[in-house]
Amino acid sequence: MSQGLLDAQNGPRSKDDANGRGISRRTFLKFSATVGAAAGGGLLLGFSIPAMSQGQADKSVIGGDAAEPAQPGVFAPNAFIQIDTAGKVTLVIPKVEMGQGVYTSIPMLIAEELEVLLDSVTIDHAPPNEKLFSDPLLGGQLTGGSTSIRYAWDPMRKAGATARVLLINAAAQQWQVDPATCHAQVGQVIHAESNRSIGYGQLVDAAAKLPAPQNVPLKDPKEFKIIGTSVKRLDSPGKVDGTAVFGLDVRVPNMVYAAIANCPVFGGTLGSVDDSNAKKIPGVRQVVKIDNAVAVIGDHTWAAKRGVAALNITWNEGAGANLSMKQIVDDLAAAADHGTGAVARKDGDVNKGFNDAKTRVDAVYQQPFLAHATMEPVNCTVHVRPDGCDIWLGTQVPTRIVDTAVKVTGLPADKILVHNHLLGGGFGRRLEFDMATQALKIGKQLGTPVKVFFTREEDIQHDMFRPYYYDKISAGLDANGKPVAWQHRIVGSSILARFAPPAVRNGLDPDAVEVASDLPYDLPNQLIDYVRQEPRTVPTGFWRGVGPARSTFVVESFIDELAAQAKVDPVKYRRDLLGKSPRALGVLNTATKAAGWGNSVPKGQGRGVSVMHAFGSFFSMVVDVTVDQGEVTVNRVVCAVDCGMVVNPNTIEAQVQGGIIFGITGALYSEITIKDGRVEQNNFTDYRMLRIDQTPPIEVNIVKSGEAPGGIGEPGTAALAAALSNAVYSATGRRLRQLPVGSQLKTA
Repeated sequence: MSQGLLDAQNGPRSKDDANGRGISRRTFLKFSATVGAAAGGGLLLGFSIPAMSQGQADKSVIGGDAAEPAQPGVFAPNAFIQIDTAGKVTLVIPKVEMGQGVYTSIPMLIAEELEVLLDSVTIDHAPPNEKLFSDPLLGGQLTGGSTSIRYAWDPMRKAGATARVLLINAAAQQWQVDPATCHAQVGQVIHAESNRSIGYGQLVDAAAKLPAPQNVPLKDPKEFKIIGTSVKRLDSPGKVDGTAVFGLDVRVPNMVYAAIANCPVFGGTLGSVDDSNAKKIPGVRQVVKIDNAVAVIGDHTWAAKRGVAALNITWNEGAGANLSMKQIVDDLAAAADHGTGAVARKDGDVNKGFNDAKTRVDAVYQQPFLAHATMEPVNCTVHVRPDGCDIWLGTQVPTRIVDTAVKVTGLPADKILVHNHLLGGGFGRRLEFDMATQALKIGKQLGTPVKVFFTREEDIQHDMFRPYYYDKISAGLDANGKPVAWQHRIVGSSILARFAPPAVRNGLDPDAVEVASDLPYDLPNQLIDYVRQEPRTVPTGFWRGVGPARSTFVVESFIDELAAQAKVDPVKYRRDLLGKSPRALGVLNTATKAAGWGNSVPKGQGRGVSVMHAFGSFFSMVVDVTVDQGEVTVNRVVCAVDCGMVVNPNTIEAQVQGGIIFGITGALYSEITIKDGRVEQNNFTDYRMLRIDQTPPIEVNIVKSGEAPGGIGEPGTAALAAALSNAVYSATGRRLRQLPVGSQLKTA
């Protein structure tokens, strides 16, 4: 996104906006919108969306820089829609595109109510602006948690409907007819009685002067023409022909390149560096030192990388120099056995339930540190000047990028311009701003544009890792094998305590206990609690599937254990516990029927199942595997999805397939281990990925539903590991309570 576009979208900066990112009060055209919170919360948040300013930019390439600003006269009834006098419709999307399809699905919501053809609109990134683009489900302007459609479902449709009504009113006023006798269709207003029509572009000036209508009714789903149809991705052509711009693609005049060497030990700092050999390499310009890293500045990436390799660095390794996996796991185990945790759920009398039980089953489950390993390694291009700062990158948290730039540079927020681009994979990694902070520290010493990049090795070894989690879980069963007591203690790092401290109350991290504290099963006596135990110096962050991915593996694997203890088929066992959750039962029945559950499988093969309610959606997954000499081959995955109202079936299928592939990789292979305070893995040679020839057929069955939309980007990953692990048990008789499955099978 170009500076011109950001200036145009932000408008004249208001003196009343303390963040320097507001809209001039003189350009406001307000309308009310109501956002419904996710399941169970009941939150209704009213907010006003200011109009955009005049003179906005015209941008025709998704993910690229904008063209010259358009002529004055752009109709912008809210923060998401711009229509110029030529009738061109530009939609400003508040979520970032990282492969999940929001640059198609959110425009579908707006275009449906605005009555324009989807292939006639262009897309812009939203600039950093918490006032305009904050997601109330997440508490800020960020993309994550599978909230994009849940957040957008009402506001984006209301944005389109309000604009449509304004345009109809403008046409009716011009024709001097009752607006009720007019309707909108394909970018124009039509008055059927007089056989007159007029394009949106001819109405923008008049519409901009009209008062915004309140409480505009939305279409009945029966009237949908776009929502619910299979639409091709709007961002695909640019990604195919190479015109789409990701952060790593950014080129600006006079730009140099910086390869970076970070302290290999977590928490360590730079001691000294001998850069004499590096400076002899052709193309190397200089060496820049910051607190925990060294960067070599070059005319191109090869010079910078060679320069880093030639450095002789001494690190102050600090207290983390002797950290090992044994210490981390011992800390977790000790915390699990100590005292009481923060209670997430307490139903009935757990102690009485265990006393009355005929059988007790206890287990400990462990899940390793994981890296994100996005296709596009983290990178950031900056130009820090005395009078301002430009930042080019792909980020899930644009306003946090502004905040870190203010801290590092000392410049006011209104002098910081963030040019957000397409993300070559996020998975939670680009919820962090550590790369931007480092790039700004380096750029501050240069005064010239510089692209700072991590090599794949740096990216894997200096990630913000999914935490290592340690779960103690127990159940008491009656004479029929049905649970009468359920106790689950979750021990691990609190990401939210760092990322969003107010979300952690009385020691309880809601992400850490998600799914575990709200199971679809009928369990009469429950106690679920959480104990925070940080992994000493290892930095932790969100990873695709977040809390539900960790909890679902534990809960659904343990449910299988209980079924085995009761000598009951694991699907029947679940059915008997799902009488109070018809949507969960519905996906279980759909998935197992489609997978042919109950049919025999050959020796050496196994079939496993899982059920999950998370992100506002219901999932069930059936996985077929073959196990041969400790190597697991996934033969097939069948999934049933009830995600409420469907916006784009193509997106749902693609996201579920991608999430499953990501989940297979994590469950079978992925593991970050620590030795002497260092990450032992460094590239795809030892941080293994699922290969294309290993990818199984994946069948996605979408269950029709009239409920509000749920999330779809992460559930496929979250529901996978348990079904796969249960399939391995079916094939081998080995119950694996620790991931990854591959390494555990070989050591079992």
